[in-house]
Amino acid sequence: MVLGTDRRVLVLALARMADAIGNSFLIIVLPLYLASDIIPLEGLLGATVPLLGITVTTELLIGVLLSLFGFLNSFAQPFTGRLSDRTGKRRIYILFGLVLLGAASAAYVFAPNYETLVLLRALQGLGAAFTIPVTIALVNELATTESRGGNLGVFNTFRLIGFGFGPIIAGLVVAAGPYSFYGISLSGFDAAFYAAALGAFISVGLVTAFVADPEKTGDLAADDLSFQVRDPTGRQTLDPVFALGVATLFMGISIALFATLQENVNTRLGQDEFLFSIQFAAVIIANVLLQVPIGRASDQYGRRPFLLGGFLLLAPAVFVQGIVTTPLTMIVARLIHGVAVAMVFAPGLAVAGDLAKEGQSGTTLSVLTMAFGLGTAIGPLASGYLVRFSFLTPFAFSAVLAVVALALVYSQVEETLPA
Repeated sequence: MVLGTDRRVLVLALARMADAIGNSFLIIVLPLYLASDIIPLEGLLGATVPLLGITVTTELLIGVLLSLFGFLNSFAQPFTGRLSDRTGKRRIYILFGLVLLGAASAAYVFAPNYETLVLLRALQGLGAAFTIPVTIALVNELATTESRGGNLGVFNTFRLIGFGFGPIIAGLVVAAGPYSFYGISLSGFDAAFYAAALGAFISVGLVTAFVADPEKTGDLAADDLSFQVRDPTGRQTLDPVFALGVATLFMGISIALFATLQENVNTRLGQDEFLFSIQFAAVIIANVLLQVPIGRASDQYGRRPFLLGGFLLLAPAVFVQGIVTTPLTMIVARLIHGVAVAMVFAPGLAVAGDLAKEGQSGTTLSVLTMAFGLGTAIGPLASGYLVRFSFLTPFAFSAVLAVVALALVYSQVEETLPA
């Protein structure tokens, strides 16, 4: 044990941090890459999407590229989580996903057109579908009811350090380019893509060297692998894990809608890309500071108070981002948004972990990881479309969803921590 946390959880957290730094690069880099005219978009811009009647814009193409990762990642997670449970294996699937993520990141350098970018982003979505639910399942199996919130808090903290600081580093890497190493010239974009690949392969090394499947995982390989929509006990209408998954979906939308609005936010607030990177990362920074104390507090005081408090704070925190007029007030709003997310993240996963049967962690927790990934996929698309009505519209839409999430958690999710 190190700092009250299983050493294997710390290694998994460090590996996930290295990977998250690389992958979060792309959230900032890909929109800038498309806007730079390096990738030809002639023949795409100005076209009309069949059946929908929507005109293709650069913002819409960015939204599609960012959202594709989330959609494939999300919809594949129940299958990868179930595969991991059924075979009783964790480590091999984590490594496979990380290799796929790293190889696709490096391949962006050689992409000749938008269609190739879409293919590579799809491969990354598939890679994440293997790493995310299986890693969370492994962390859950290394914890007990009394330490689950704290362990998940530590894991999320390191993951979010990578995810939060990756965009800041990415903005600096792109801005400082081009680079020259031993006669080899790299643009800022090329350097960012290679850095993303490096993060994934560092994770491969850490997992290979220090992580093994717990012995009980293979022994408990499950045959009955399913999750419920309706509550099988009859106490509520919906199964609590499913209800929490819907609420997590809405939370994921609130986080991800900001990425597509980079140009809109910068124009409205009169700022540059670096300030936008700070604002994007503010949500993650708040999580980094609060995940561990909130996770451990949920082990002591219960999961439900934090879940309710988080969703209660989420709605106004998101709405106010649509009305602020200065870079500083946007940073403050994003920090408050991050506090709300921190109150939901670890306690929510702990609830699912508490309710998961032995040998079914991958299947059960994949409901929440799938929902969050789906939210990060819907968010950019929703904001890319809704911003045409007004700058406030995407944020107001997300605030309404946060209110619905609060109602779901209040009515459908009971306390899971023993008295």
